[in-house]
Amino acid sequence: MTDVRDLEKILADYRAQGVSKVKLGLTDIDGVIRGKYVGLAKFASLMTKAGGFCDCVFGWDVDDQLYDAGTYTGWHTGFPDAAYRLVTASERFLPEENCPYFIGEFVGPDDGSEPTAHPLCPRTRLREVLERLTAYGWQARAGFEYEFFVFDETPHSVRDKGYRELTPLTPGNFGYSVLRNSQEAELFAGLMDYAAAVDCELEGLHCETGPGVWEGALSAAPALEAADRAALFKTFSKVFFAHHGLLATFMAKWSMDYPGQSGHFHFSLEDEHGNVFFNGDANQGISNLQRHAIAGLARYLPELIVMLAPTVNSYTRLVKGAWAPTAATWGVENRTTAIRAIPAGASGQRIECRAGGADGNPYLVAAAVLGAALRGIEEQLEPGPAVDGNAYDLQDGLPAEQQFPGNLRDAAQRFAQSTVAQDLFGAAFVEHFTMSRLWEAREYERHVNSWQLERYFEII
Repeated sequence: MTDVRDLEKILADYRAQGVSKVKLGLTDIDGVIRGKYVGLAKFASLMTKAGGFCDCVFGWDVDDQLYDAGTYTGWHTGFPDAAYRLVTASERFLPEENCPYFIGEFVGPDDGSEPTAHPLCPRTRLREVLERLTAYGWQARAGFEYEFFVFDETPHSVRDKGYRELTPLTPGNFGYSVLRNSQEAELFAGLMDYAAAVDCELEGLHCETGPGVWEGALSAAPALEAADRAALFKTFSKVFFAHHGLLATFMAKWSMDYPGQSGHFHFSLEDEHGNVFFNGDANQGISNLQRHAIAGLARYLPELIVMLAPTVNSYTRLVKGAWAPTAATWGVENRTTAIRAIPAGASGQRIECRAGGADGNPYLVAAAVLGAALRGIEEQLEPGPAVDGNAYDLQDGLPAEQQFPGNLRDAAQRFAQSTVAQDLFGAAFVEHFTMSRLWEAREYERHVNSWQLERYFEII
């Protein structure tokens, strides 16, 4: 917690800037940031002790509908407050609101000394995987890439249109187009500046193929910070576009006419000497540790895929020929595989996991990928041969356990049976997350097809 002397200076600085409130946000199971404003007096209290946030955020879905199962919370518990703490190092300033923003993290019951870890908090699930890496002397460095569509629409207009016949920001297929990003230079430059202002700096931003589709690559950072930035970017980029009368979606696939929106995850491991994935004497610079990490992903991604593809809509993207993988294959600089080894020397040697969609919760994506890689290292697994050519051509010959489930229900049931998931994330999380995904599948099954758009279009 913050030292009282430091807190007094922080409050004095805020008052000098005319700041009268602070915004805080906590990320739920689906990756939606739930939060509120608090006055400076309440903020001062939160900087010295835990606060309380209604635990209904673990008991409802993205449409705020209460789950009909689960043991952690519900009508049977009375929906009490869940304790949370502010991550004091997460402060950034929202200039348009003249307001500081802090990330919150749920914590377990306080036993009188220090709060314990919360069993369902996505940020905590990632942090505990990172602590397991730290025990080996490794730090994970990571970066997210997101594809998203931008529309000349508003939250009201998309609903009035029933999410049909929407007007994209720009027409046509203009992948990597200098013409389009120059025509919309104010928006492109504006989003980069806005992201940097809220400490979610983009290292690259370009048009992707399709009407109004963009791709942003967030700058690499320590893995927990990278996930923080990714979660904030998904929310605050929507805020940026809303201020311009536009709307962005991070659905995995909003239309079957276009490829899906990915949420690729790049990572490497470092020790005190540098990048442990790089070995200058090895083929393509791939060290033993990187090879074992690749093998862990190839072995365990299929049973953890629901953490990377958490919605019904996710599985419309994971199909052949749509720039998304369908099985846990790997290759060197091969964009048809799920796991792409990138030989980039001592400074950039890394792995790209291409399985996740833009709809994934960044904390859970990172936790699943890094957890699978860690298990591969611990078990000294060896990957099969790297795919040379089109990975889709090989899918039919792969064993069933290497192929990704084709729908959310199957993915959730596979996750429920995973002993690796239990070990990495805890039994309580596995039970709750499985329950929430099966609920999601049932909700879809009892609705018409437009349900996917109405449910995921704006919020994910």
